[in-house]
Amino acid sequence: MSLTHLNKEGYAGMVDVSKKQPTHRTALAEGVIKLGDAVLKTLTGGNSPKGNVLNTAIVAGIQAVKKTPELIPMCHPLPLQGVDIRFELNNNNLKCFCSVSAEAKTGFEMEALVGVTTALLTVYDMLKAVDKSMEISGIRLLEKTGGKSGTFRAADK
Repeated sequence: MSLTHLNKEGYAGMVDVSKKQPTHRTALAEGVIKLGDAVLKTLTGGNSPKGNVLNTAIVAGIQAVKKTPELIPMCHPLPLQGVDIRFELNNNNLKCFCSVSAEAKTGFEMEALVGVTTALLTVYDMLKAVDKSMEISGIRLLEKTGGKSGTFRAADK
């Protein structure tokens, strides 16, 4: 398999998608942040000294999705049509999901991954005054649809 972001001379380059037809594409990513008991109590009690943690993290994640091509050099600027970030709390694990969708010539995997990462980093930032030992892990693509390569689903999804 050849790397698509290298030209014939081996230098970095953005893939030319100009001849591709737009298709409906989606991507879904996840990640988790492990919270200590004090952080969990602060989060669920709604008394964070920096305000509403999850709402701020959602906005930060959406903003990051929009800025993905500015952060990752070979990502194409894409016409986003939908971004959704949500959280699920299970004991001391706060799981984040980011889904992205639109009609486009290339996929949204990187946007979904950047959205999850930024949302979780925002949770960390807003709660680090309570406990700095939070741990972010498990950031991965769960699913992508559309395009030439078709559908991908993580084996354990």
